[in-house]
Amino acid sequence: MTNHMPTGEVTPGTRLSPGAVAPPKAIKDPLPDWNPRGPRVRRDPVSAYDEMRSRCPVARGASGAWTLFSHADVTAAALDHQAFSNAVSRHLQVPNGFDEATHTEFRALVDRYFTRKRMTALEPAVQRVAAELVSQFDVPGPIDAVEVGARFAVRAQSAWLGWPTDLEDELLQWMADNHAATRSRDGARTAEVAQRFDAIIRSLINARREAGDAAPDDVTTELLRDRVNGRELTDEEIVSILRNWTGGDLGSIALCTGVILTYLADHPHVQARLRSGVSDREFNAILDEILRIDDPFVANRRITTEPVTVGGRELAAGERVFLNWTSANRDPQMFGDPNAFDPLGNAPYNLVYGIGKHVCPGRLLATLELRALTRAVLETTAAIEPDPGRPRQRALPPVGGFAAAPLRLR
Repeated sequence: MTNHMPTGEVTPGTRLSPGAVAPPKAIKDPLPDWNPRGPRVRRDPVSAYDEMRSRCPVARGASGAWTLFSHADVTAAALDHQAFSNAVSRHLQVPNGFDEATHTEFRALVDRYFTRKRMTALEPAVQRVAAELVSQFDVPGPIDAVEVGARFAVRAQSAWLGWPTDLEDELLQWMADNHAATRSRDGARTAEVAQRFDAIIRSLINARREAGDAAPDDVTTELLRDRVNGRELTDEEIVSILRNWTGGDLGSIALCTGVILTYLADHPHVQARLRSGVSDREFNAILDEILRIDDPFVANRRITTEPVTVGGRELAAGERVFLNWTSANRDPQMFGDPNAFDPLGNAPYNLVYGIGKHVCPGRLLATLELRALTRAVLETTAAIEPDPGRPRQRALPPVGGFAAAPLRLR
């Protein structure tokens, strides 16, 4: 879930309510101060993004990087694969960090692992993981929705990839250390955490290589034997793909679980609707709408390959650009009241999983996991309620959602 996708493709400015979006002209007015990790964002990130979108929808921060806040501008940049390149990292990122033909080749390989047929076959195992985890809750009693999501994510991903269950605590500790290192902006600390995760993946790969034909018949072994453009994958490519699948998904599912269960606790009528026995399709739409309102996937990076005008601002070639999905998903130009709950009406414009050819390849898996866990919690309880005795804690940039989401189950 390191990249994103919407429920449907849209053209920038398709939905012109409540006001029309006119082609922008270059503007020269001074830019307001913008610090994506400053005190305003740390206090209330969603409100800070809403304010910047209304004041300065294309803003340049002290680091020199630009942030796009409006739905139209974020969508336009995400769909302009020539002017806005995904090759933004010094490290190998398969397939996210590739453009053009190389991206197409690797994306075709990755997409084979996330087909609807495969996800349907996987669903019983994911449901089992969710049911077993929820059966361990003390009901009535307190939970932290983010902690629940993290443990579930590790177990569900391990079941999908064929990883041993005794890795659970190590992976949970890695998730916590990775979040702390990312927030610290300490390059050496971040590199050390990344190397630890790569070492876990390499140990799993090496064990399968040593086992040869006796290696377990699972997704990890399949990837090890897969080919791209007629050749075997390198170890670096395999590690990068598995890092993308797991390193991104573990934290993403935890954050999404915190947002979803908290929203249901605060909105009993939505919780009641899900408890009424809705179809998978409606269930998915409701989850997507909750995540649109409070999108925990804040931003993705791009770099301009040529001069381009965005939202009236002139960007040179080589500029670093952040697409702020959280803000775009709350743009009144597209959604009217961004807090209004309208799963069906907002679905075609929802950018929770991104848009364009770099959409999140694991969106079907993420939706399956979130649906299975949410259903299991609902089936085991009479109500999910706020916990007035324990304060919620917002996650700090560069991620969104909650760092701690205390709730009570009844």
